[in-house]
Amino acid sequence: MTYAISMDDIRSAAKQIEGAAVRTPLLEHPALNDAVGGRVFIKPENFQRVGAFKFRGAYNRLSRLGDVEKARGVVAFSSGNHAQGVAKAAQMLGIRATIVMPDDAPKLKLANTRGYGADVVLYDRYNEDREAVAKRVVGDSGATVVPPYNDRYIMAGQGTVGLEIAQDLQKLGLKPDQALINCGGGGLASGTFLALKDAFPVMRGYAVEPEEFDDVTRSLKSGVIEKVDFGARSVCDALLTPSAGDLTFPILRGLGIEGLTVSDAEAMDAVRYAAITLKLVAEPGGAASLAALMNGRVETRGKTTVIVLSGGNIEPEMLADCVGNVSESNAN
Repeated sequence: MTYAISMDDIRSAAKQIEGAAVRTPLLEHPALNDAVGGRVFIKPENFQRVGAFKFRGAYNRLSRLGDVEKARGVVAFSSGNHAQGVAKAAQMLGIRATIVMPDDAPKLKLANTRGYGADVVLYDRYNEDREAVAKRVVGDSGATVVPPYNDRYIMAGQGTVGLEIAQDLQKLGLKPDQALINCGGGGLASGTFLALKDAFPVMRGYAVEPEEFDDVTRSLKSGVIEKVDFGARSVCDALLTPSAGDLTFPILRGLGIEGLTVSDAEAMDAVRYAAITLKLVAEPGGAASLAALMNGRVETRGKTTVIVLSGGNIEPEMLADCVGNVSESNAN
């Protein structure tokens, strides 16, 4: 089957972002292994530039613009992590960036996006269409629109997460039984699973979503792209996309990926566990795969499992709420 991206695209992206993006490590923690009865390898993309994997795809996309395109600037739309990724990549490459963000986006993500030098245009996510707002912002400027996931260069850039995981596991002489990847629109999941399944064909793959944003899980069952109900809400702001992309979904479906969901409470518990036990800072959407693992969504006993902590841009107040009121006995 022919997909929107290939392994050659992912390898090309790896070369393109080398020296700009952080090659994040693959971590293993004995406490988590003991808790699930198997080996778990964590890819901590909270260590990435801007605190999330999104920088990979953003830099791969922006760095390939021609001089005329760079001069015209870029416009992106995002609830926060893609916004920061595009803003930082644009700053590094000397490109003017305008980001369309929901007016209820986390304050930290808004501040960071502006801090990287981008102009921010706010919109009401419940009454306005962000792509329509982005088109108005572009107007007749000729600026390049940089979508958060449904773009070949974005997907290939995110796929470098899977390429690095595969390389590191192969160095250890290990083959994973399964991988759990957080999923919004599917940019990270499609690219990462493509790379992982290329290296480990029999590995099982799971895309993890918030319960009310289970469009990919439903889509994988029905075989067509499903959409999220308009009234859906979740604390996992990094994963709040209306549907998978027409470029990302065929990859997930073709590779036989399965969908899993977690509740907001489970995601918040995973944030707490990551901070207290693993000593890793994760945002709720970034910890969804950890939440699925901890709550028995897949069998882990005697298995080798890979998860991605996809982002760590959590509001300080939310993190304090998560880690507060934890007994000393649970802090080790």
